[in-house]
Amino acid sequence: MPNWRTSTYTKNESCVEVADNHPEKVLVRDSKRRAGAVVTFPRQIWSHFIEFSKRSAETGKSSHE
Repeated sequence: MPNWRTSTYTKNESCVEVADNHPEKVLVRDSKRRAGAVVTFPRQIWSHFIEFSKRSAETGKSSHE
């Protein structure tokens, strides 16, 4: 059973929810459409995305610019 959560930065319902309690995958869904589509990522890919996001936030831009 997914354990859905939102970011601590979320101020309203305009966000995504993440369920990362599965050992092999991370699920992502729109918080406004909880019954809608769910995107599934392999855990390793999700980890790369999170690290990229952190670096981008620190520098103020992505490494692809």
